[in-house]
Amino acid sequence: MSGRFVFFCRVALVAAAVCAGVAQAAIPIEQWAHASDARIYLVQSPSIPMVDVQINVDGGSRRDPAGKTGLAGVTAGQFQSGVRAHAGQPARDENALAAAWVDLGAQFSASAGSDRFTVQLRSLTDPAILPRAVALAAQQLAAPAWPERVWQRDRERSVAALREALNRPGTRAQQAFLPAVYGDHPYGRYTTPESLQAISVDDMQAFYRRHMNACRAQVVIVGAVDRAGAQAIADPLLNAIAPHGCATLGEVPEVRPLARAAEQRLPFEAAQAQILIGQPGIARNHPDFFALLVGNHVLGGGGFTSRLTLAVREQRGLTYGVYSNFSPGRHAGAFQIGMTTRPDQADEAVRVVRETLSAYLADGPTEAELQAAKDFLINGFALRIDSNRKLLDNVANIAWNGLPLDYLDTWTEQIRRLTREQVRDAMRRALQADRMVTVVVGAQAPAAR
Repeated sequence: MSGRFVFFCRVALVAAAVCAGVAQAAIPIEQWAHASDARIYLVQSPSIPMVDVQINVDGGSRRDPAGKTGLAGVTAGQFQSGVRAHAGQPARDENALAAAWVDLGAQFSASAGSDRFTVQLRSLTDPAILPRAVALAAQQLAAPAWPERVWQRDRERSVAALREALNRPGTRAQQAFLPAVYGDHPYGRYTTPESLQAISVDDMQAFYRRHMNACRAQVVIVGAVDRAGAQAIADPLLNAIAPHGCATLGEVPEVRPLARAAEQRLPFEAAQAQILIGQPGIARNHPDFFALLVGNHVLGGGGFTSRLTLAVREQRGLTYGVYSNFSPGRHAGAFQIGMTTRPDQADEAVRVVRETLSAYLADGPTEAELQAAKDFLINGFALRIDSNRKLLDNVANIAWNGLPLDYLDTWTEQIRRLTREQVRDAMRRALQADRMVTVVVGAQAPAAR
């Protein structure tokens, strides 16, 4: 019986206990400073004999150098390609490394978003397993190999996938939308075959050493460990990256608001036209976050009950689905409305979306809409924290964005106390209907009669 099979069987047997316990109780978050200046955040969750660990550093795609967009992503993507010998542990290629994790029944991974570079460890807390899992994770952090042959192979696959994606209108729409919304801000860049071709193994190694710094790391631990146990996990992981030093990182500029509306029409032979409408939104720590969460639920985030769905789909049959969302980050992430429609209906669909948005910003939600949105979000809150992994993600979000440590305890009350006027005013502050970017890919003129 494999270690992974045993791991998931044990997790499945006690998952229900976590769902009940986490959702009903307050969530005390302990935090302290490590000797390396890293911050450690701990939530003790004893219901399952396992632990989830996440390390976040400032090393997302907003830190990609010019001409090498995608560097953070491929650095993370190649993280499992092998390790060099370190601290008495042997070198392992990608297959031997994967086998080592399977034998432990543990998981270790790396990823990069727009703002942060993240590594995650999941292991049982069995004393015969956890120290070995931590040691293997520390080896990966200290001595990633990034073999040239693996990168050459994977780069060819990634370049081919990117070129194939250009045959889809959704890809073309996003590639036009991002720079139109963000201008020259790093959020507006996207990976291309050319930028991937420019990235070398040396680039990955330099990026990793520069950004994976213990001094700026945030370590989030959720599971069946106490503070001493958490410290015993964090110490070897942070010591593994402490030799990288603490390089000074330059400031990333803020996203500039749009000065005027802009529209792009891109020809594309496809059965459906892709439409994106939006503008810069808010940063994640913005004080209007909760009001905008509720306001967007009414506008286009609530599925079949949203204003946009009723106006565009139900009343006019212009699309199967339309949505709106905010994507807040360290900087002002985009507000976006998206949909597909028949090419000859694109102009009508854009008109209806704009009219619906303008009317909503003018009047705000009705009392009935506001209450329905509150009920949906509050009643669904338990599902946001019903597992250790979800709780880990939420605590990491608190740490990364500098949110109050009681954020999860007060979440439902923040939603409950919002008034119709507060939601309306927040949406008005965040959005300007007359300064939106509109991208339409694949629209065609109506056939002549």
